[in-house]
Amino acid sequence: MAAAEKALWFIESHYSEELSLGRIAEVAGVSPFHLARLFQAMTGCSVVRYLRARRMTEAARRLAGGAPDILEVALSSGYGSHEAFTRAFGEQFGMSPASVRERGSVAGLALLEPWRTADGASVTLAEPRLARDGTRFIAGLACRYTPDTTQGIPAQWQRLMLHHAAALPKRRTAFGVFCNSDDEASFEYIAGVDVPGFGGLDPALGTLRLPAREYVVATHHGHISAIRRTWQAFVGDWLPRSGLRVADAPDFEKYSADFDDAGGIGDVEIWLPLQT
Repeated sequence: MAAAEKALWFIESHYSEELSLGRIAEVAGVSPFHLARLFQAMTGCSVVRYLRARRMTEAARRLAGGAPDILEVALSSGYGSHEAFTRAFGEQFGMSPASVRERGSVAGLALLEPWRTADGASVTLAEPRLARDGTRFIAGLACRYTPDTTQGIPAQWQRLMLHHAAALPKRRTAFGVFCNSDDEASFEYIAGVDVPGFGGLDPALGTLRLPAREYVVATHHGHISAIRRTWQAFVGDWLPRSGLRVADAPDFEKYSADFDDAGGIGDVEIWLPLQT
C-alpha cells in the first residue's frame, strides 16, 4: 500500500484528533519530508492544507445540519478553542460558523471531498470458505453512498466513535454492512456493532436484523485502505469462477478482535450471502 494512500486513510479516520505531519508520516511508514513530497504530487496540496480543508468541510456540514454547540464542533474538528476554529473556518470559507448554521446550507462553500486514490495492483486472494451465521442485530451509524463516494466511509466510522460510542455496548464485534441498494447503484452502509437486541438503543442509531443464512467468506489481510482491492479480487474474479450464486441480501465486513483502528491494520472478513 502506497504511503500517500495510508496517509489519506489515516487523515479521513482521525481528522478530529490532534494530527501533525510527523504522526501522519509515522503511520504511513515514511519520513515527513518524503510524505510531504508524495502527498503534494498525488493531491496537488500539502498535507496540512488537505487536513484543514477536510476538517472544515465536515464541520460546515454539521453546522448546516443544525449542530447546536459550535464549541463542540470545534473540539471534534481538532481545534482547542472557539476562537481558533472560527478563525480557521473564516479563512477557509469566508464566513463564520454561526452564519453557516443560521442559513442551514453548505451551498456555495468551497468544500473539499475525500481524495479518491487509484485502485492499484491486484491482490492474491486466500481461498474463501463457506460458513453459516446465526441471526445478528446490528446497530450503528447509517449513511448512503454510491460506488464513487465510498471514500467517505472512514469518516463515518469516526463520527460513530465520536458521537455515538457511549450508546453502544462495550467490547462488541464491529461490522460494516452494505444494504438497501437501488437501481442507481447507491446503497446504505451501516458502521456499527452487533447487539443483543434493539430495545433501549439511541433512536438516532440505524438498526438492521440479519437473519441466519449461508455465506461465502474471504479475508482481507493488511491495511484497511486496500480492502477495495480484496473486494475486487473476491467478487470480480473468484466469485464468477466459483459457481456460487449470491443472494439479493445484505453483505458485510466483519472486523477481527485485534483490528487496530488507530493504524488501520488487521484482518477483515468479507461475508457474501448465498442463494439457498
